[in-house]
Amino acid sequence: MINVVKLMGHYFISDNNLKENLKKIEVKVKDTKFSFYTDNGVFNKKGLDYGTRVLLENIILSNKKTFLDVGCGCGPIGIYIAKQSSNYTVDMIDINKKAVMLTSKSIKLNNLSNARVFISNIYENINLKYDMIITNPPIHAGKKIVYEIVEHAKEYLNENGELWIVIRKDQGAKSLMKDMNDIYNFEIIKRDNGFYILCAKTIVKI
Repeated sequence: MINVVKLMGHYFISDNNLKENLKKIEVKVKDTKFSFYTDNGVFNKKGLDYGTRVLLENIILSNKKTFLDVGCGCGPIGIYIAKQSSNYTVDMIDINKKAVMLTSKSIKLNNLSNARVFISNIYENINLKYDMIITNPPIHAGKKIVYEIVEHAKEYLNENGELWIVIRKDQGAKSLMKDMNDIYNFEIIKRDNGFYILCAKTIVKI
């Protein structure tokens, strides 16, 4: 497993030296209202980012019951999904301790009993399989980390499971699809202001 902590000093790691600036963000996506806490040193510290909003507005959850949000940051993706149905089970993971703490507070804030969050260096602490894995990957962590998340997702997907990704065109959307073409069938669900929403399904080899 790649040691992410050594690769970068950004929102994908914990930095205890940052000044606290706790905020509660209230958002509405489609017909769903929810809130989440954010702070310095985590992604979405200024509010729901555009790419995440486009992902949530276009994600198709039907026929899925179990979800994993990889690199959850302060938790908007997982929280949104958990609020769609009490029958859903949502796990959220991040390597950033502050992100996990904030997401835990946000889970309680939204009164969610079907969601949990815990620390994991990519899939290091994952021992389950899911119907869907969702990620807004930490591009600033570097290509190796992004590819680690995408490539190994197949090992944690149930049969007919799906990997959903939001990534900017100028940050490698097309090259990602090309490079992973032997593992997944990629479908472009949405293009919006330079962001690609991708749905990937594992190729079944006969």
